[in-house]
Amino acid sequence: MWNRERFDLKVRLALRVAAISAACFAAISAYFLITADRAAHTRNDGIAAIVAKTLELQQGKVLWTASPRSDFPNLDPVSAYVMTPGLCLAFRGTSGEMLQRFCSGAPVTDDSPPQIFTAFYHGLFDPGREAARPVILRGTKLGEAVVSVDPAVQTAEAWHEAGRLMLALAIALPLLCVLVYAALARALRPTRMIRAGLEQIAAGDLTARLPPFDLAELSAVRDIFNHLAESLDTALAERAELTRKLIALQDEERRHLARELHDEFGQSLAAIRALASSARQTAAQECPSLLGECDGIARTATGMMETLRGALFRLRPPDVEELGLVASLEGLVAGWNGRGRGETRFSIRFDGTFETLPATISANLYRIVQEALTNAAKHAGATRVNLELTMHDDEITLAIDDDGRSTDPVAKSGMGLLGMRERVAALRGRLSFEVGPSGGSALRVVIPLAAAGPQALEHAA
Repeated sequence: MWNRERFDLKVRLALRVAAISAACFAAISAYFLITADRAAHTRNDGIAAIVAKTLELQQGKVLWTASPRSDFPNLDPVSAYVMTPGLCLAFRGTSGEMLQRFCSGAPVTDDSPPQIFTAFYHGLFDPGREAARPVILRGTKLGEAVVSVDPAVQTAEAWHEAGRLMLALAIALPLLCVLVYAALARALRPTRMIRAGLEQIAAGDLTARLPPFDLAELSAVRDIFNHLAESLDTALAERAELTRKLIALQDEERRHLARELHDEFGQSLAAIRALASSARQTAAQECPSLLGECDGIARTATGMMETLRGALFRLRPPDVEELGLVASLEGLVAGWNGRGRGETRFSIRFDGTFETLPATISANLYRIVQEALTNAAKHAGATRVNLELTMHDDEITLAIDDDGRSTDPVAKSGMGLLGMRERVAALRGRLSFEVGPSGGSALRVVIPLAAAGPQALEHAA
């Protein structure tokens, strides 16, 4: 069964034109058949009038000559002039009996009409209907002149004429459909360009523009499309710039917070541990019962320093610009493998040259990987995470696959994923996150090198 929504516009319009044309042909054929039937009855009425007048003259002649021999009615003189194939002439007396009847034979032909047409024609019309005219002489009705046509002959004539129309329809209708389809295909050819432009916009290529069109309607669509593309490109550029500033401000806040924590809490914890060590020495000499409390204070201070060191590492990561993206990510993965104690295994693979990668892209990629690993390990409970970073031609692709819980709302749409989307959007890239039906998730990030500007492309080339 055809799907109406997927019907080609050209095919649909061509079929509609064909249907309308067929309806017009049917109306013309019906009009022709009706006109032909009326013409046949009018002709029969005229012949009946001629026959009646001829018979009246014959009877008048008989009375005028007072001839005892009368050949009334005699249809032979008039039949020589009016007879056609299938025509019947008759004279019916006042008592209703046929006093004389003369019929010409129907022509023998192999082109007989189909039964369905015969039934249709007999249902709509009344072929063979008699045309009668009274024969009157001196005010006295002598009888009727009756004219009729063989129904088979009249039906065959109608089929012969209708057949020509059907033949014309059979030839003209397919030709008309082909011409309409070709004309529509030519007129709608610019819609392919419009579709290609929309696909480019959907793929993130906001440089797509449509050329001028000949049709006024399509030219209006083209103007709106180009204006929309320009507006969207400008809006995304402004949004990306704003996102870059917000991310830069966020990173600066993180660095400031890291300095504050290091300077204040780090020194305070170091002082607490030193005081605990001093108090332990004093307790060992004067009050041995306090040694346990001193050791507990020292252990607590050491644990807090370890926690602070981890927080400082997350707030202020290694200098990616100095160490390079590859070394920074390898260190990040090694740190997660070290802290996991065998519970979560991380692996990373590189394909490409990343030494000359622009600092903007490197820093954001590091943050994206950092957030993705945190989501996979802490929120999704993944036991295996595979990372792959590739750089080909003019774009970088990051693929992260894990076997974590697919129903975790944080892993799906938490603030971590939102932050990653903002970073990717700031680099004019694309991000996709898919959840497997039986668990696990796949994160894909594609970033064009053009996001860092022409200079970055020159260095990365």
